[in-house]
Amino acid sequence: MQQNNGLDKSQMISFAVLCLVLFGFMFYFQNKQQKEEQLKAQQQKTEQVKTAVKQTQASNINPNVTPNAIQVSTLGNNELKLEFSSLGGQVSKVELLKYKAYDHKSDQADLPLYLINKNNSNYGFQFKDKTGKVINTKDLVFSPTVNGNAVTMTANYNGAVIQFIYTLRPKYTLDFKVRTLGLASVTSDTKADFLWNYNVRNLEKGRAQEQSHSEFSYAFNNYKSYDYDGRTTMEEEKETLNWIGVKQQFFSSVIEAKNGFTQSKGNQESIEEGEYLKKFNYEGFVQMTGSELNQDFTWYFMPLDLPLLKSYDKNFDEILPLGWSFIGGMNRYFFMPMYNIIASWGLTAGWVIFFMTIIVKLILSPIMYKQHKLSAMMRVIRPEIDEANAKLKDADPMKKQQATMEIYRKAGVNQMAGCLPALVQIPIFYALFRFFPNFIDLRGKGFWFAKDLTAYDDLIRLPFKVPFLGDHLSVFALACTVVILIYTIMTSGNIQQPQQEGMPNMKVLMYIFPITFLFFLNTSASGLSWYYFVSNAINILIILVIKYVILDEKKIHAQIQANKEKPKTEGKFQKRMREMMEKAQEQQRAQEQQRNKKK
Repeated sequence: MQQNNGLDKSQMISFAVLCLVLFGFMFYFQNKQQKEEQLKAQQQKTEQVKTAVKQTQASNINPNVTPNAIQVSTLGNNELKLEFSSLGGQVSKVELLKYKAYDHKSDQADLPLYLINKNNSNYGFQFKDKTGKVINTKDLVFSPTVNGNAVTMTANYNGAVIQFIYTLRPKYTLDFKVRTLGLASVTSDTKADFLWNYNVRNLEKGRAQEQSHSEFSYAFNNYKSYDYDGRTTMEEEKETLNWIGVKQQFFSSVIEAKNGFTQSKGNQESIEEGEYLKKFNYEGFVQMTGSELNQDFTWYFMPLDLPLLKSYDKNFDEILPLGWSFIGGMNRYFFMPMYNIIASWGLTAGWVIFFMTIIVKLILSPIMYKQHKLSAMMRVIRPEIDEANAKLKDADPMKKQQATMEIYRKAGVNQMAGCLPALVQIPIFYALFRFFPNFIDLRGKGFWFAKDLTAYDDLIRLPFKVPFLGDHLSVFALACTVVILIYTIMTSGNIQQPQQEGMPNMKVLMYIFPITFLFFLNTSASGLSWYYFVSNAINILIILVIKYVILDEKKIHAQIQANKEKPKTEGKFQKRMREMMEKAQEQQRAQEQQRNKKK
């Protein structure tokens, strides 16, 4: 019987109509989307004006705060360049010297990389004086003194002395000590409220991707437990946090409290456009002794580089979202070491990924061989299945399924074996989905037309935005979609057509899947698209080699006939399936008998 390895005319028409409806939907809502974006932009401008007014009002709490009263002090080493403002005695600028930020105007990663700049971060300690007035160190004016790699900020409030002592250390570390003298004469509080407001800056090309990776991260239980929170609100009122941080895609700002933060809570809000991604607000309490605040803290403004994170021994390596359990283990102990070994050969990042793909394919080759052999066996016995279905044309679907399973059993074909490669690919896909946008060694590494393999390539730019696609088409994503479609066409011959009316045609669904995959890959890391382009191209070559060189369908047919002559033992799975079908048939017969009795 002739096999249909492609789409028939009705399927082609259905697919064309589906595409027309899809694109009609996109263009219909295009103007509506533009109007909504204009309205959002106007609302954001209004909010920015309100925020500026609030900040101006807040700065006027202390009448001594004038532009001339604010001084700036600096510290630096070969990793960080820091500035400190005398208003609030806080860190006002943080530049990571070994990294660059992406410039959307020049389409290059050539801007200085600031985690803190232009007042996007402020923090301070808040308490009440004995009259009930709320005092926040953010509103106090400090006097700076620089001594080597240390800055001491000193402020006076009603006879009490408050000192912030900052000391710059290696490994992106800034010691932060708080010392007070005479504060007990001002306040009776037993704890101070630490407040941190932080707007994270857009540092990468893929805004949506970086925004989704920006979230709270924190450790507790004496650094043994870790958690993160990407929700609108964060509440950890029962735990004592050892450190709290705001994580971005490749960088993180973290403050560690030697005696911990208690009653922690926070919130975050996404910013749709502009130079900031999200607004973070955090609040936690630190203990005071005798109404004096003498606590030690440490700031970390660090890249999310796994060896560096592990070297701190503070559970910082959990900040890097490589996946849970087995998934994270694959990235930490397989994909990352493999990348580093191949990169040590002097190859560019794109070719490193190419050879990584080949190595993974070689490891999976025995499983793939079994899968394609199973496909060949199913192709050989397809005429028998079609003949059985023709004989049972008027029978119920259960009998057809039983007949099909009996043919498989006699031929020695285990259908479940075909699921194994798919099951193996799922954790690998998820591991790579985590690997490519989070591996800092790939950040800024280009390949061909992709300027950064951790972000999408936008060689094809659209004059308008398409829902779910954006304003560009990724060439790597398009190429990957094409090879997946070719691979689907080559393997779809083994998919059976639906035997019942109303059942979905799996072939049509398989052809639509690569198209939907384009929407996912178009805004994902181009390294992921490149990996799966190579992977599926290799799959196509493997199919051709196995089909025309390794596997001989005549020999497979002879093997199937020999299998039929052998006595068969029913496996546990087959027995369970048979019993389930028999039970379903009995229930169906009982229901029919009841209906006949009622008639």
